[in-house]
Amino acid sequence: MKQLVILSGKGGTGKTSIAASFAHLASVNHNSSKTVIVDADVDASNLGMLCKPRFEEKHIFKGGQIAIIEQSDCINCGLCEDACRFDAIIPPYANIDESNEQYDIDSIACEGCAACVFVCPEDAIRLEEQVAGEWYRSSSRFGPLFHANLFPTQENSGKLVTVIRQEAQSFAIQHNYENIIIDGPPGIGCPVIAASTGVDYAIIVTEPTLAGIHDL
Repeated sequence: MKQLVILSGKGGTGKTSIAASFAHLASVNHNSSKTVIVDADVDASNLGMLCKPRFEEKHIFKGGQIAIIEQSDCINCGLCEDACRFDAIIPPYANIDESNEQYDIDSIACEGCAACVFVCPEDAIRLEEQVAGEWYRSSSRFGPLFHANLFPTQENSGKLVTVIRQEAQSFAIQHNYENIIIDGPPGIGCPVIAASTGVDYAIIVTEPTLAGIHDL
């Protein structure tokens, strides 16, 4: 089984169009049953616009943890606010809900570091895994498509890319598919590393500008 990833240093270079073109060529020349397609740009998935997918499976993706205050046990000591480096603890006087006289958590600011959990004298704070997105297996006109949607403000895009790549590889092995074409995310961050690790070939797309060549 061979894996090809298509990358770009920045968005808007035509990477997804080229990925779809390769998927189309594979379906025409080698039968669509020979190639699995992966849209690894989980922050802005749009390969489906060209592949016209039909959902076959949908799964939730849990990534990262968030602190939760059990307000019935909270004694308003303020130790959690002092311990939090991310200003994620909302004190009673700053709460938008004026009827709420307890400490609360800003779910967007919370990094799940657990500092507040450790300092709470009443064990009133716990970490809870949060649903960060969804991933899908779809059928398309170019073959099976694995894609995902990372919810706004969520992190762990690299982990979500890893999940859909693993699922695509397992599917390809189980059903004797010969190739995997991966439409990678732009940039050089964690999702790019997750999309490109272990592949056989890479095509890097750029545009003929100074910024494009620099990013390449």
